[in-house]
Amino acid sequence: MKIIIAGAGSVGTHLAKLLSDEKQDIILMDEDESKLAGMDSNFDLMTVCASPTSISALKDADVANADLFIGVTPEESRNMTACMLATNLGAKKTVARIDNYEYLLPKNKEFFEKLGVDSLIYPEMLAAKEIVDALKMSWIRQWWEFAGGALVLVGTKMHETAEILNIPLKNLGGREIPFHIVAIKRGDETIIPRGDDVIMLNDIVYFTTTKKYIPYIRKISGKENYADVRNVIIMGGSRIAVRTSQYVPDYMQVKIIEKDINRCNKLTEQVDDRIMIINGDGRDLSLLKEEGIVNTEAFVALTGNAETNILACLAAKQMGVPKTVAEVENIDYIRMAESLDIGTVINKKKIAASHIYQMMLDADVTNVKCLTFSNSDVGEFIAKQGSKITKKPIKDMGLPKGITIGGMIREGEGMLVNGNTQILPGDHVMVFCLGDMIKKAEIYFN
Repeated sequence: MKIIIAGAGSVGTHLAKLLSDEKQDIILMDEDESKLAGMDSNFDLMTVCASPTSISALKDADVANADLFIGVTPEESRNMTACMLATNLGAKKTVARIDNYEYLLPKNKEFFEKLGVDSLIYPEMLAAKEIVDALKMSWIRQWWEFAGGALVLVGTKMHETAEILNIPLKNLGGREIPFHIVAIKRGDETIIPRGDDVIMLNDIVYFTTTKKYIPYIRKISGKENYADVRNVIIMGGSRIAVRTSQYVPDYMQVKIIEKDINRCNKLTEQVDDRIMIINGDGRDLSLLKEEGIVNTEAFVALTGNAETNILACLAAKQMGVPKTVAEVENIDYIRMAESLDIGTVINKKKIAASHIYQMMLDADVTNVKCLTFSNSDVGEFIAKQGSKITKKPIKDMGLPKGITIGGMIREGEGMLVNGNTQILPGDHVMVFCLGDMIKKAEIYFN
């Protein structure tokens, strides 16, 4: 597959590295030669130092034979222009990174397609939605809904109070249990468990279940005493902070602490009146105490500095805040953040890459999510008529090691699966894949 990525910023370079591992034909374009330095020698891709809005540069990059053109420069207008040019020069599919929510409204989809922009991605909005999902359930690390919530994936960390520690999974209730454990993250290793495996202290366990059994998952995870989030303090008045404040439920009280007075003035125009804007440094413990940190159930650190966000969350934890969320854009720091047990980690690059990655798959995939802490992806595949996955029960399918089926949705109803389950055409199937196995999983659904 020939893919041209315009923009060697954080999202573009992360995506280029991810795709180059899969032996795709990747071209990374940027006007700034320093951003491209070392990319072509360290990764299996080609770099082009040129403007993505230059017709001659696009022709030189052979955009006419591109299967996918991705515009992820920092400027929305350049991404849109580059995609329009790429389409008119022959690119089969285009995607543009944007920062204007209005463009995403369903009524505008056809308009942009006619212009030559097939898909739009707004990383800050996607990140904000993940933050709000994490805030709604104070005891979870990650939450993901399939088919509008018919089936859910829940990731939560096991502490001493968990009821399911050190018990072989085969002894947890057999086929009668209302959940399926699709993966266990233990230290640096992600495990797709078998019946003899046990859950250990400090494991992050990923469950699939239906919404009515979420209280049961909470109980066996020992998290019933976790307070529901009612009060939230956000440190940093970034675009993600603005979106997060717009998506939080009405029952949550939100304060945004921003040290730049000019940014504070802009925030007052961008957010609802119910959101309190405070001019100050979110690292100032006396300010946090003054603003009621001891009565706050969630602290969200969204400055542009990963170290600041991690340290601020640690301080909030020490002050008794049960739920902390940190934006960590430096991927090298994600493992450190997990070892420090700061809670939910948000990484814009991984979120954006998941959504773009979905467009590369040949199978019918409605959603792909990269799980931040574990080197794994989850995809919602639709079983096609005559596809391999519909030919035999799951136990006879011979799925490769590193792939497991966590559940499915049939006619709108979420269902757990076992080895005897027969998948039918039209079923939405949740597939958990370690590493880069998602491309191998799609073979079963084509």
